[in-house]
Amino acid sequence: MGNAGFLAAEAPPTLDRVLARIDEISTLPQVALNVMEVANDPRSGAADLKEVMETDAALSARVLRCVNSSAYGARERITNLQQAIAYLGLKQIRNLAITASVSELFRGADAIGNYSRKGLWRHCVAVGLCARLLAMRRRIDQFEDVFLAGLLHDIGIILEDQHVHGHFRRVLAAMESGGTFPENERQILGFDHTILGGRIAEKWRFPESVRTAIRYHHNPSGYKGQDLTTLHCVQAANAICTLKGYTAVGVKLADSFQEAILALALTREDILVLAEDLDQALAEHALLFQI
Repeated sequence: MGNAGFLAAEAPPTLDRVLARIDEISTLPQVALNVMEVANDPRSGAADLKEVMETDAALSARVLRCVNSSAYGARERITNLQQAIAYLGLKQIRNLAITASVSELFRGADAIGNYSRKGLWRHCVAVGLCARLLAMRRRIDQFEDVFLAGLLHDIGIILEDQHVHGHFRRVLAAMESGGTFPENERQILGFDHTILGGRIAEKWRFPESVRTAIRYHHNPSGYKGQDLTTLHCVQAANAICTLKGYTAVGVKLADSFQEAILALALTREDILVLAEDLDQALAEHALLFQI
């Protein structure tokens, strides 16, 4: 993926122009879109997921490597996708496959000040893991879907980096003068990463809960749908990970997550335990950080 994008000297591109450019070059690997589609189809089964993943040998090998890591505690080595899906289930294998595929978006490019694609990827994985821990602590059944929502919540940022790179650099530079990241995005680009990410998530047919997290994680009060609990998990995880140093753009500017704390009925003790559990989860899932 190149960084050329639009030259900083040009007028900011319209949102539709950026969307068309992303659509034209198929930014996300096709296998990731296929895995997403199969795993979210209630008519699909293990054989369908296995068939899609087998079209990408490198992806399959990476997923098997993760499955055999200490994070999943397999007593015997798992040597094929059929065993992996039987052991972890459709949604966990879906998440590992999508994580491995999406990580390709974050490869390459030099750091810009405190920002780097690698740092952004670490933030995304950390938020996914933290959101899943929150969902499990609150006994939310669909905690694997919450992980996916957390993992993909900032996909709009990497798309800005790739496709409007000159203007993206200006947004980062503007952070030195104050304002939040979304405020500076809207000032320079005319839109922010939640809007761009939300529109792309619709094009790529991400699950509704994932689209909600992408679009509203900085503005949960603007959302009135059925995925509010998932959104609150992602919002709280985003703030916690940022405060712990896993930042999206290299700046510790965390949104207030008081609304999420109240909605999830989290006590101070809950948050302290969560922070400890997160450190352990980050260590156990170190393979997910690799790009």
